[in-house]
Amino acid sequence: MASTDPAALGDVDLVIVATKAGAVEETVKGMAGCFPNAMMMTVQNGLGLEDIAAQYGNWPIISAVTFMSGNRRSDVHVEYELDTPTWMGPWAGRPADYQQIQAVCALIEESGLKAQAFPDLLPAQWSKLIFNAAVNSISAVSDLPHVKAYAAVEHVEDLGRTVRAMMEEGKAIAAAMGIELYEDPWEMNLKATNRGRTGSEDYAHAPSMLEDVRAYRTTEIDWITGAIVRAAGNVGMPAPINEALYRLVKAREASWKLDNCNHRTG
Repeated sequence: MASTDPAALGDVDLVIVATKAGAVEETVKGMAGCFPNAMMMTVQNGLGLEDIAAQYGNWPIISAVTFMSGNRRSDVHVEYELDTPTWMGPWAGRPADYQQIQAVCALIEESGLKAQAFPDLLPAQWSKLIFNAAVNSISAVSDLPHVKAYAAVEHVEDLGRTVRAMMEEGKAIAAAMGIELYEDPWEMNLKATNRGRTGSEDYAHAPSMLEDVRAYRTTEIDWITGAIVRAAGNVGMPAPINEALYRLVKAREASWKLDNCNHRTG
């Protein structure tokens, strides 16, 4: 059964919220009072969306992040692009039972997709956060898809130097918080830029924030790079590169909101 009215669905075991970060509050607010026996799984880029979901119900919450992505060809055609796992674990604020999380993981795998459960998701969540903060922010201000230039470090002008420095900054902040990363974000970047490339052909994946900028939509920058900047402040550390990219993306958003801006027609 499908419905745009949550109340029409009755009770369910699992609710998966897989919207953009900025749509989580409106989405979950519409579910207030529904699904009293369900677990809720948030699957967004960035940090802090579980706190928003928890305001509108008493659901045990599964934190999740995913690298799965696709290219939208039409309303009924999405080309599956990255065949990678969805990572999930109990949210510390109101955790779902880990055995139930493992059951959700198994259900996703039975569908033919990939998933991995963690007793503590933060190391994996921060690995992706640091990766995303660099790749998404830089793509949003440069209009450059995630290509091999993001891994180039040989010359002083190479973009990979900025990518790596931004990631190192994020790694230092995570370490100050006592988080030992599940994967190294720079290695994740190297793997991604090599995916699908044969010979001199460059694999050109457009990160979600770049797609938002190209469509003149508000980005998820507050939840991604902004989350790292806030975390740095909480531990008393400087984050000049992340701060600079955060402000530049916010400025990019502001540019098309000006009354005299002619981006759409110029």
